[in-house]
Amino acid sequence: MKKDKPYVNLNNARLDEQRRVMEDIVENQECPFCQENISKYHKQKTLRKGKHWTITKNQWPYKYTDVHLLAILNYHAEKLSDLKAGAFDELQGHMVWAEKEFDIITGGIGMRFGDMTSNGATVNHLHVHLIVPSHDKPADEKVRFKIS
Repeated sequence: MKKDKPYVNLNNARLDEQRRVMEDIVENQECPFCQENISKYHKQKTLRKGKHWTITKNQWPYKYTDVHLLAILNYHAEKLSDLKAGAFDELQGHMVWAEKEFDIITGGIGMRFGDMTSNGATVNHLHVHLIVPSHDKPADEKVRFKIS
């Protein structure tokens, strides 16, 4: 999918490699999470795929995480109102699967939507983070999911 406004927000890149990939995305004017482009930019294998969502590891996991998965919507959407019927039910099934598959005892789920210049996202295509903090991270460190 190509359009006039950007698909990624370089200001929210955390790592040099991530920024380089995002610069290619800007140059190519492609959504990196749309099905026709995902294998070009996202190098993690698919762990599970449904009608609405693809589950994969985050290519650039947050610091101090043991597990950092992404559920990437299989069609382009930027707002919650763009979701098709059944998408949230399927997402729940994927998250329950991940909880069992990765023996997750504690964690968090985050999703940003809407304007990525103000919500903290790097990619303007709905996706969900499942984040499990590292059990051996320093006690005074936190896993940070940026929103804003």
